[in-house]
Amino acid sequence: MSSSAASPAVRDRLIIALDVPNAAHAQKLVQTVGDAGTFYKVGLELFTAEGPSIVRDLVASGKKVFLDLKIHEIPNSAAGAIRSAAALGVSMVTVHATGGLKMMQAASIAALAAPHRITVLAVTILTSLHEEDIRQIGYASSAADQVLRLARLARNAGCGGLVSSPQEVQLLRRELGSDLAIVTPGIRPLGSDIGDQARIATPADALRAGASHLVVGRPINAADDPAAATRSILAQMQEAL
Repeated sequence: MSSSAASPAVRDRLIIALDVPNAAHAQKLVQTVGDAGTFYKVGLELFTAEGPSIVRDLVASGKKVFLDLKIHEIPNSAAGAIRSAAALGVSMVTVHATGGLKMMQAASIAALAAPHRITVLAVTILTSLHEEDIRQIGYASSAADQVLRLARLARNAGCGGLVSSPQEVQLLRRELGSDLAIVTPGIRPLGSDIGDQARIATPADALRAGASHLVVGRPINAADDPAAATRSILAQMQEAL
């Protein structure tokens, strides 16, 4: 399947994680993937190494950017970070739902004031956490219960979407409806190494469960042929819709 065989709408639902150490690696991956990749995630590793310039470069080249900094701050500082992210031209930015209602409200209000649409995504429970990890943190209930509780809090705060593992997507859609974006990491095509992810799904299964966007990192950026890996994932997504 060529990249053009996947509709633009499908390509915009695949977010390729630039989990790489520097701009040179990021630029090489973007160039290699070519027009199959329209949406990229910049996380803590790359943003700490390169700062805002890597985001500006991606936006200037016509790519959408998901800035995954998982902001967890006092409300005023969180709002300031959202304003700064909006000024860079990002399309999505993350906050930790455990930052609380007031922090998420401040972030959401700041996003509404941006000159372009920016979606604040609340991170519920990290996809790397097992049930035992969640108990060690001090949560008495299951991962699914915690995800739903935090998701409801995020919705009430005005967040435009959620970050959640594939295992909780169907639950969230059933309980919260279709209005919120649900961005789903922990995506592993059939035959892929799961890495440090605990709660995973294939691209097709995640979309069928109700995910609006999929985040894929190592299956693309660690592939021998990242462009071919991207096209394969897009084909699986296209067939699931």
